[in-house]
Amino acid sequence: MDKALAELIRISNLVGKDETLVQGGGGNTSVKTADGKSMYVKASGTALKDMNAKTGWRKVDIKSVLSILTDDTLAKMAVNKRELEVVNRLNAACEDINSDSRPSVEAHLHAILDKCVIHLHPDVVGAFVNAKNGKAALDKLFNDEKLPPLWIPYADPGFTLAKKTSNLVCAYQKEYKKKPQILFLEKHGLFVAAVNPNAAIRIVNKVIENCTAKLKPVKEVSLKSADAAIINETKLGIRKAFFNATNLRQFVSYFNDGVIAGFSKRKDAKNLLAFSALTPDELVYANGSAVWLDKIDGTKITKKLKSQLAKGQKPSLAFLAKGLGLFIAGDLKTASVIKDIAKSSFFVRTNAAKTGGVNPLNKRQGDFINNWEAEAFRKSVVSGTLADELKNNVAVVTGAGSGIGRSLAIGLARAGASVMVADIDKSAAQETVNLIKDELPGASAEQACCNVTDEKSVEAAFDEVLNKFGGLDIVVNAAGVAPAYPLVDLPVDKWRFALEVNLTGYLLMAKHAAKILIAQDIGGSIINISSKTGLDASKNNTPYNATKAGELHMARGWAMELGEHNIRVNCVCPGNVFEGSKIWNPEYIKVCAKKYDIKPEEVIPYYINKTMLKKEIKGADIADAVVFLASDKAKMMTGQTLVVDAGQVMVR
Repeated sequence: MDKALAELIRISNLVGKDETLVQGGGGNTSVKTADGKSMYVKASGTALKDMNAKTGWRKVDIKSVLSILTDDTLAKMAVNKRELEVVNRLNAACEDINSDSRPSVEAHLHAILDKCVIHLHPDVVGAFVNAKNGKAALDKLFNDEKLPPLWIPYADPGFTLAKKTSNLVCAYQKEYKKKPQILFLEKHGLFVAAVNPNAAIRIVNKVIENCTAKLKPVKEVSLKSADAAIINETKLGIRKAFFNATNLRQFVSYFNDGVIAGFSKRKDAKNLLAFSALTPDELVYANGSAVWLDKIDGTKITKKLKSQLAKGQKPSLAFLAKGLGLFIAGDLKTASVIKDIAKSSFFVRTNAAKTGGVNPLNKRQGDFINNWEAEAFRKSVVSGTLADELKNNVAVVTGAGSGIGRSLAIGLARAGASVMVADIDKSAAQETVNLIKDELPGASAEQACCNVTDEKSVEAAFDEVLNKFGGLDIVVNAAGVAPAYPLVDLPVDKWRFALEVNLTGYLLMAKHAAKILIAQDIGGSIINISSKTGLDASKNNTPYNATKAGELHMARGWAMELGEHNIRVNCVCPGNVFEGSKIWNPEYIKVCAKKYDIKPEEVIPYYINKTMLKKEIKGADIADAVVFLASDKAKMMTGQTLVVDAGQVMVR
């Protein structure tokens, strides 16, 4: 490995693991090669702590990068066209083959500084660069430095910031005969530059030490456990308000610790949060400062969000509820980032208020950042890219540890839903989760051990859904059993077992799902996985015939009850799905072979040949039908049955 790359990874991981320095994974780093011709720089959207030998960086030609700053034609371009051109030129300057990422959009700023550059957003620096008297305070703090820090007045990020910094660095170099080692960027953060990585780290530590000495931490308080039911009720209320204001579904996560609780107890907390976003990160990830909630009033939250939209703003994603904690609306991967940014903002606002007052981004500055392609790209990398058919929908699938249930969980995840994989077999459920995450690295999937015949287990599973995702949209009943016996040989305990799993299990899941969906009040979808056997009885299959027919009729009744709440209830009747099925086990196949007087190895071909299409039905085929019924494409369908059996049973 090139020594410069090794140094880059080392210092990046070192500073990146400290949340007080990087604000939700932000910041970037660079190290120039020994010959001064190339530079390794962090890739856009990558967290410093996650950088490794294979990913998270790009190698660029310094001469090509610097040429961006000397091209006078760029300054004359329209902003959006210019910024896209800069991105393209930075990509063109790359010398490595990490083609799935692109170099930091601040690479040209790194190129004008010393060999090793570390750019961070430390909380303690933010307290000064976001304060009205921040520059004067920093000048006083560092007045004994031989090379004083360079203050960079606010400039729009990207080309404008790099150009302004370049001019100021040149003027600094003329005055002090050296390039600056410390740069404070107004409303942004800290740049440190040095001849080697160790020197750069020492300077970072010195800056942090100096700034910390003049600041007070946010007072932490001991936590009192909030009632889980109140937390979940608040999640549902925020989710409903967000949906009513935007017509978009969002996950809602809950966070609380000593810092969050301490800030929420401040008498001036509401006033401090009234200021708009302080930094690009707070604006891009959280859509601005956290909204203060004296109490949970869905109507007021909706009104607030609608007001933001009417002003051309993006709806807030962070909500600080007095006495409860911090609630974040947004995908689960980004929620932790927003939480870190919000906590940093609490500290910065508290201390900036004591240094001449808070100095937030103004409307023009905010509008630029919101329209800046580079920030949109960075956010998309953090959140990941998935299909959007069921984006931000929360789905629960029972029996998802194997067979059709597993296929449904995977299919829903492919469509963009976050999936709770529910199964009585915990290890099988986790295996499904692993399959989802292996195929879809950006997907959200969790497992819950759930016995659908036990009401307490069902309640616990839904509690876990609300804890993890903060809401519910889709429930798919797929857990099922099929004890196959001739009538005269049918053990009554097998009959009762089928009734418990296939009917009581569906009932309990639908009952507790409906309670949440009604309380949430933004609609939803319940889907029963029945069977073609529910429509057309099969021989020697009394428990399955009865329960699968019962599932259809239960669903029709639920559709009548829940329609007024915009909760749709439908059924899918699969044909014979063999792959991964626990029902189609060797013993069941022997029963079928005996029933039709054929050999066991002939059973599956026999069933396939009974269909009109003469094709084997796969789990993914059933998943396609479920995704359709759960989506807005089926928004006017309820109480209906889709038969996916390759043409065997006709519904008339």
